Amino acid sequence: MTAPAAAPRKPIILTVDDDPAVSRAVARDLRRKYAETYRIVRAENGPDALDTLRELKLRGDTVAVFVADYRMPAMSGIEFLEAAMDLYPMARRVLLTAYADTHAAIDAINVVDLDHYLLKPWDPPEEKLYPVIDALLEAWNADGGHPMPNTKIIGHRYSRRSSEVREFLASNRLPYHWIFADDDEGHRLLEAAGLDDRALPVVITETGEPLVDPSNTELAGRLGLSTEPRADFYDLAVIGGGPGGLAAAVYGASEGLRTVLIEAVATGGQAGQSSRIENYLGFPDGVRGDQLADRARRQAEKFSADLITTREAVALELHGNTRTIRFADGGSLDCRSVVLATGVSYRELDADGCHSRDGDDSSLIGRGVYYGAATYVAAECEDQEVYVVGGANSAGQAAMNLARKAARVHLVVRGPSLEASMSYYLIQQIEATPNIEVHTNTRVCRAFGGEGLENLTLIDGTTNQTTDVGCTQLFIFIGAQPRTDWLPDAIARDDRGFVLSGPDLKPDSGWPLDRPPHHLETSVPGVFVAGDVRAESAKRVAAAVGEGSMAVMFVHRYLAET
Repeated sequence: MTAPAAAPRKPIILTVDDDPAVSRAVARDLRRKYAETYRIVRAENGPDALDTLRELKLRGDTVAVFVADYRMPAMSGIEFLEAAMDLYPMARRVLLTAYADTHAAIDAINVVDLDHYLLKPWDPPEEKLYPVIDALLEAWNADGGHPMPNTKIIGHRYSRRSSEVREFLASNRLPYHWIFADDDEGHRLLEAAGLDDRALPVVITETGEPLVDPSNTELAGRLGLSTEPRADFYDLAVIGGGPGGLAAAVYGASEGLRTVLIEAVATGGQAGQSSRIENYLGFPDGVRGDQLADRARRQAEKFSADLITTREAVALELHGNTRTIRFADGGSLDCRSVVLATGVSYRELDADGCHSRDGDDSSLIGRGVYYGAATYVAAECEDQEVYVVGGANSAGQAAMNLARKAARVHLVVRGPSLEASMSYYLIQQIEATPNIEVHTNTRVCRAFGGEGLENLTLIDGTTNQTTDVGCTQLFIFIGAQPRTDWLPDAIARDDRGFVLSGPDLKPDSGWPLDRPPHHLETSVPGVFVAGDVRAESAKRVAAAVGEGSMAVMFVHRYLAET
């Protein structure tokens, strides 16, 4: 007789509060709503809670959410969460605070990557507790709830393609385990697959299949991302998966349009790489860029929008009222209207070693030099001195994120101060962070090293004096350029390549209709633009979201006319 299979163990919600009455109340409210699916475990101080977590880890249990009180003896809630992250990095984190401790809770956002803070008392829980926990559990489940993913990447620490594969998976929120090819585990896995370290990077899927230097499209297909549209014809095609494109997809699909979103790499765009967006409406404690992108993606899918990745649009053809989008792989689809939300790409630094020129063996991109804050690299900067180039918000957010692990972060700014291009709240945070040093009137003129980045040459813009400094990680944020070279000449652009629309269109732009163009309509009727790629856009997440949703209103007007 076969023994019945053991019931799977429930994931855990762990609460920590030194006040027994409050501790019981928290556990009671959580059990009332979540006991059927989750096990509620409570502790009355931080050290006991950590002992419990170590036992859970040994038994193979998973923890979904931590709920910790801020003021506790021996170990504060922030100190507990910081230690707990080492054991269960995927668990969501909530801090319980009194009104007087709100400022400390906000500070904790940057210390322990806090997901939420709750003011005590939260009565009634139906309004103030459960919606918060529901959202965190949904996000945790979307990530798979697995602290150690089964997908493995074996690569070289100084390989640009290995870096690109890691960044692709991280940007698409596909968990993986990174293994250096020269480590014992790397040797063992390569040998088991019948490969050697000349075949890198190697991705081993959860089924054990080794993929040698796979393309992004192959990775997407094998790891569950959608790469093919489900139809040949759509009412609306959105090109670009940043905040503007995601907003257009959500509003288009929710209002009944057959909608497809086309993204070349990963939804979220540059905003999806932001470590913390703190000035976005409705998120007083800030939101990580990847969290915002993931929620928007799931929202678009809920309304039945098709989201396809690793498909690069290379041509837009105009056939009467039909628009044809052609892809780099030879495929195509037709649609009645288009929203261009392709965003911008990072502008390259004019410095030796920082170019992506083909055949340039001296380029250190992906080998210590990174455009943007590569999501996987930040965790590998512990106790290092790292450099960030740029004076706008993206550079400031990256510096704050890196300062959590790095020994010192050097922010290199060409101008005389940060005030001209960075938000005031970020400047305040940087000034209050002791291990961030700002170098104004300074630029990087050279990056050099052997297998990877080893040194930088800095030049003082006032004295022209140069200085060589040791550096193994350089992150660059020096502005952006639009991705519009592939568009037809009929779509008017400004001198820098940004797309003109609505009242910004010039008399000689070739507008063909008697009516004036709608506000976000380009010089081609039925083709609209939203977000950073639009000329004179605000270059803010909220502005891109607003334009993406507003573009759909004009799409409806256009479709009604045709």
